Amino acid sequence: MAYTITEKILLAHTDKKSITPGDFIYAKIDLALGNDITAPIAIKEFKSAGAKKVFDRKKIALVPDHFTPAKDKKSAEQARILKDFADEQDIENYFEVGRMGVEHALLPEKGLVGPGDLIIGADSHTCTYGALGAFSTGIGSTDLAAGFITGCVWLKVPESIKFVYSGKLGKWVGGKDLILYTIGDIGVDGALYKAMEFTGETICKLPMDDRFAMCNMAIEAGGKSGIIEPDEITRKYIRSEGRNVKGVFFKSDKDARYCDVREYDVSKIEPQVSAPHLPSNARPASKFKNVKIDQSVIGSCTNGRITDLRIAAKVLKGKKINSRVRLVVLPATQKIYSQAIKEGLADIFMNSGGVFSTPSCGPCLGGHLGILAKGERAIATTNRNFRGRMGHPESEVYLSNPAVAAASAIKGRIAHPDEV
Repeated sequence: MAYTITEKILLAHTDKKSITPGDFIYAKIDLALGNDITAPIAIKEFKSAGAKKVFDRKKIALVPDHFTPAKDKKSAEQARILKDFADEQDIENYFEVGRMGVEHALLPEKGLVGPGDLIIGADSHTCTYGALGAFSTGIGSTDLAAGFITGCVWLKVPESIKFVYSGKLGKWVGGKDLILYTIGDIGVDGALYKAMEFTGETICKLPMDDRFAMCNMAIEAGGKSGIIEPDEITRKYIRSEGRNVKGVFFKSDKDARYCDVREYDVSKIEPQVSAPHLPSNARPASKFKNVKIDQSVIGSCTNGRITDLRIAAKVLKGKKINSRVRLVVLPATQKIYSQAIKEGLADIFMNSGGVFSTPSCGPCLGGHLGILAKGERAIATTNRNFRGRMGHPESEVYLSNPAVAAASAIKGRIAHPDEV
């Protein structure tokens, strides 16, 4: 029987001999992830169930990244619950402030996720790890508690949609633009409970950070997961800088079944901007005229990696941001933070008039480090622009890649990078 990469991974984590889309399965997990918002609920349910020990202390990751460093008493208490549980259960992969980072950048960096893995996380953007050829998906906190106890997850096998990208990427166009364009095409529910498989000649040449950005936003199209077949680029990434991930490089069969196939010529795609209040409101950046902004945010689990910061710095170098704009740059991990300093990127951001802050999800979810007031407008490299997402319900968020966000900070309005 022919299978997609998603079906092969799921089958390998069950005791079944075959599966088909729509089947309900009980699958073994390789990693269970929780953060400072979702894990406290899971820990409460874990204890309510009478559980005494987690299934495997090495296969759980706890990352306090949303409201840390703690912004107030409540957030401090949330983070403390993670710390106490990690101490109590001797959790190996607990990341305190100073070692932590935005979870979906941190786990790949630490070599905790890899090809062929099945990963669950009580955070919707857990689908990021599909960039490595893993099946990874977001779940609820009660499901996370069950995962802590049993080491398994109950799932329905999703159908797969194949997205085929061909052609050469234009200047300033990257993975963020491809996924915004795709969501603009199919809508925020166009891949509802589907596995979004990204493939084609363009994807085969796409750098790993761009792959992370694409899979990260599969959920914004309603996807159960996003995934890219692992290849030599994947292999080089997981072996770099001391990582030694033992993964299984699954690939879709040539005659695998898909519920839909979409094809795109990327040479026709310009840098994209998604207008409020949905990621699907994507149009070329050049189409936005005189849309003034109050804030530009560069960071998050979508675009807070070192290549993203390099692109933003390339646009900002030697220039000043508009005097009425706040520029907030948030590297996704401590390692990226340190590297940005060593490469002089931090100086470029600060010399331009921006702030360079500690790793945190911060403003992405309206947490801290850049909340919007009533009537304010931001452009951000984050993944969601729902009403009130970054602060006041009467504020607005526009989504873009790092180059557009940097150019917009300089111009004081949404701008194409070529304008500066």
